[in-house]
Amino acid sequence: MRVSTGRVLDEYLVVAAAAGDRRAFEDLARRWHRKLVAHAWRLTGDGEAARDAAQAGWVEIARGIGGLRDERAFPAWAYRIVSRRCAGLIAGNQQDRALARAVAAQPEPAPDAPDWQAEHRPEIERLHAAIRDLPPAQRAAIALFHFEEMTVAETAVALDVPAGTIKTRLMHARRTLRAVLEGDDDA
Repeated sequence: MRVSTGRVLDEYLVVAAAAGDRRAFEDLARRWHRKLVAHAWRLTGDGEAARDAAQAGWVEIARGIGGLRDERAFPAWAYRIVSRRCAGLIAGNQQDRALARAVAAQPEPAPDAPDWQAEHRPEIERLHAAIRDLPPAQRAAIALFHFEEMTVAETAVALDVPAGTIKTRLMHARRTLRAVLEGDDDA
């Protein structure tokens, strides 16, 4: 199994931060903040709520990082903390269920595209639009599994649901995306 340099760096920063190295924690936050905000946005559909959830998550991460037993578990652990924060925000705002409209109106940040992606821009934009239209639970599972390269087990921990639920969400999301991209709008 190939381990990316980024994962090794993250593991080092987690160990150092857990030992009390403030600079390591700041570096870890710099590396992960955008990912956690993006995850929160996928769950809430609201930019401000996403930033609030991520910020509250960082407070909990700072308090609990010393108790994290396995530095490799940091991504799933951090995503789970932010997922819980998002769930709390959503539960507190049940009367304001304009989530679907807010998600559709918010563009997902476009990654820096290499040259080969430039010629496929229309297909990529259709894919991003299709992903934005997925239900939040499926969108979060797709993003963590495919974009963040987490395993099914790590995704399950991050979203605080059973692994079987993640597999089901991925299956439904892939089926929907395939139908949309192949032109079958009945998905």
